Amino acid sequence: MGYIAVIDYDSGNVRSVSKAVEFVGYEAKLTNNRDEILSSDGVILPGVGAFGDCMDKLKGYGLVDVIYRVVEDGKPFLGICVGLQLLFEESEEFGLHKGFGFIKGRVVRFEGKGLKVPHMGWNTVKIEKQNRLLEGINDNSFFYFVHSYYGVALDGSAIARCNYGVDFTVAVNVGNVWGVQFHPEKSQSLGLRVLKNFCDICEGKP
Repeated sequence: MGYIAVIDYDSGNVRSVSKAVEFVGYEAKLTNNRDEILSSDGVILPGVGAFGDCMDKLKGYGLVDVIYRVVEDGKPFLGICVGLQLLFEESEEFGLHKGFGFIKGRVVRFEGKGLKVPHMGWNTVKIEKQNRLLEGINDNSFFYFVHSYYGVALDGSAIARCNYGVDFTVAVNVGNVWGVQFHPEKSQSLGLRVLKNFCDICEGKP
């Protein structure tokens, strides 16, 4: 058994994600080392904070090209929270910022009269498509969220949605790339199941 690389770039609760991966029975390596990331069985990109800041930090560590390489090589890749948003083409958070473009669409802000922003706490997730990442997850299960912006997927990649004043994408999959807007590491047993599903994919388990 190899290890899952959790990208460490000074953004978000990366240690909590690493501990959750270890809790479900896999080795996690918290790293920003190019060779360690490329040698892993799979890669997780967590993220907390502003879209542009997160992308700048990835650039600062020289990890943008590494992430493109990971995806091109067919290695399983999972983005969490802002890590999901970075998969999109662009975000309008504090100006317009370019993302990786793995998912067609834009990241936009929650807008609505009387709507508290950020969207924080537990909310139900509606499964749109059966997917390995969501095995064992029942429709309308609760997951934990903290975010002010959300991705609008335009390419049919959405596998789950949620509603907070508007229906929005909370999980995507294109090829070997997955992303979730909720925090699986904070979503108790169901969140751990999602992480285990991803790790199983990384290990090639059926």
